Amino acid sequence: MKYQNDLSIAQSVTPREITSIAQKLGVPEDRLYKIGPHMAKILPESSGEKSNTPRSKGKGKLVLVTAMNPTKAGEGKTTVTVGLGDALAMLGKNVAITLREPSMGPVFGIKGGAAGGGWSQVVPMEDLNLHFTGDIHAVTSAHNLLTALADNHLYRRLEPRLLGDKMTWHRVLDMNDRALRSVVLGAGNDSGAIRLSGFSITAASEVMAILCLAKDGQDLKERLGNIILGTGEKGQLIRARDIGAQGALAVVLHKAQYPNLVQTLAGTPVLVHGGPFANIAHGTNSIIADKIAMDLADVVVTEAGFGADLGAQKFLDLVGPMGNVRPDATVVVTTVRALKHHGGGEQDPECLKKGMANILGHLENLRTVYHVEPVAAVNRFPQDTEDELDFVVKAIRDHGYKAQVAQVWAEGGKGGQDLAREILSILDEVDQPASTTDPAAWHHGAKPGLTIRESIEAIATRVYGADSVQFASTALTKMKKFADQGIDRLPVCIAKTQYSFSADPNLLGRPRGFEFPVRDLSVSGGAGFVVAYGGDIMTM
Repeated sequence: MKYQNDLSIAQSVTPREITSIAQKLGVPEDRLYKIGPHMAKILPESSGEKSNTPRSKGKGKLVLVTAMNPTKAGEGKTTVTVGLGDALAMLGKNVAITLREPSMGPVFGIKGGAAGGGWSQVVPMEDLNLHFTGDIHAVTSAHNLLTALADNHLYRRLEPRLLGDKMTWHRVLDMNDRALRSVVLGAGNDSGAIRLSGFSITAASEVMAILCLAKDGQDLKERLGNIILGTGEKGQLIRARDIGAQGALAVVLHKAQYPNLVQTLAGTPVLVHGGPFANIAHGTNSIIADKIAMDLADVVVTEAGFGADLGAQKFLDLVGPMGNVRPDATVVVTTVRALKHHGGGEQDPECLKKGMANILGHLENLRTVYHVEPVAAVNRFPQDTEDELDFVVKAIRDHGYKAQVAQVWAEGGKGGQDLAREILSILDEVDQPASTTDPAAWHHGAKPGLTIRESIEAIATRVYGADSVQFASTALTKMKKFADQGIDRLPVCIAKTQYSFSADPNLLGRPRGFEFPVRDLSVSGGAGFVVAYGGDIMTM
């Protein structure tokens, strides 16, 4: 199951011309901005509209694919998402899949590509995994343009006066570059005051978060203007709009705001748009893509990054309330490999049994905390035995949850039809899509309107299973500062390890009774949330 195998499979199938894929969703050719024969952006319904979102009725039912806490190699969540979408299409449903764009950091790192795998892939996978349609480059350029404008504003001592040592807006790059995590600026001639700064990966950029949370073009521009650059001489917040930057940023992102249309190997439509990480950002594709897909398809399959404690929690507590999107069912991907890992490893003969605590913890959270019905998808790997797979499925069912083995890597949609039928059995009981119901009736890990501290404590105790939260002095100081600035009731996006419910990647299974450490906070004024840094999580 190496990358080369996936590539050879992808190259063995000739993709359909993109207009035929668009026709499956009822999108006319004049709404397509083609980028070659197999990729296109979906344009507004008419060239005169300022919004890039069609009139969304929200008719489609939404299925959210998440996972247990993964191993470093990943458990095939995107593969299952694609395979499930293909399986639903084979069962006669009008389906669309929505996914994030891969970052080149992980593509050249441990995990490799993010187009799915085997016979459950998105194509053209080479383009998707590298430069694709240029959206991530546009986000990188917009982010760094704002940094350059802010640095110029600082150098020329323009009003409102921005303090260099209080400037919190750094630079980004779509690559894991260790040497750039911390840099010294201003060392050259005529380059301003010397100060410390650094780079984050583009997937952690607030501009990326804004792109994925914006409802339309106007909302995008407004959010860009709300980005906080730092503090002024009078202690006031200095935002991008204060230096007149939002128009330039919106122009750079003009094409990037339109979702990208591609396809699976089986020809199922896929909208790929945006790429925030789930461990250091909010981990979902764009609200715009979800809204378009839900307007055009009967069933939409989307995914949220890493385990349900990260991606699903942020989708349900952060993205959903902002975009008025809510899943009607969830899929939690698990593997024999990950369960053994969480149970102590192969050296322990009871490792598979012990590791079940992790997947059961995620299933319990989705049902009891969020009231969204889950189905466990056991993603089959070649080394898995029938006895192991049977044990996992039976153990999950014995706890009252639905479970099915998914063989979508080897068989594509055909290998996901049992899983698809389980999902349809849940969707058939849904009278109307959750996104059309009153948001006041939704269930949350952290309810909207809580203070920063209350939100973090709610998520840490209710979702992660912590007994308490330990705030470092830096986090407490910023918490007070944000309260003084009137921004202490924004929702919280927690950045933490993806390998554990806790902030410690070595604390496996379903830990209880631990203390969750918060070392720092930052505010994303344009995205509209506060980031809390749990443990030693890095943003590059």
